Amino acid sequence: MTINFDEKGLVPVIAQDATTKDVLMLAYANKEAVDLTQSTGYAHYYSRSRNKLWKKGEESGHLQKVHEILVDCDEDAVIYLVDQLTAACHTGYRSCFYRRLDGTVSGERMFDPKEVYKKKE
Repeated sequence: MTINFDEKGLVPVIAQDATTKDVLMLAYANKEAVDLTQSTGYAHYYSRSRNKLWKKGEESGHLQKVHEILVDCDEDAVIYLVDQLTAACHTGYRSCFYRRLDGTVSGERMFDPKEVYKKKE
């Protein structure tokens, strides 16, 4: 199976809970990130803002164990079916999709990001 990466060499990746099927987050991956995910069994992505490869949970410890990688019919989007340790969202929620369109919070905060992402000295 091939993946059609965009002109920047990226593909959108949806992380979905392998058991509950909850959508946890959307990120991007380049070929190296997909290859690392496949070879290690842990989710890797490409940060567009930091311009670098990253392993989900490398700082927080909230890893994503990948069970399966699915590719859509156009081969231009990917789903990682994962077991999520603690939470996927850097704001402390299990899913990055914790708000409704009107701004109402519909998710539960699972950790305090100020405690998890302390500046390293």
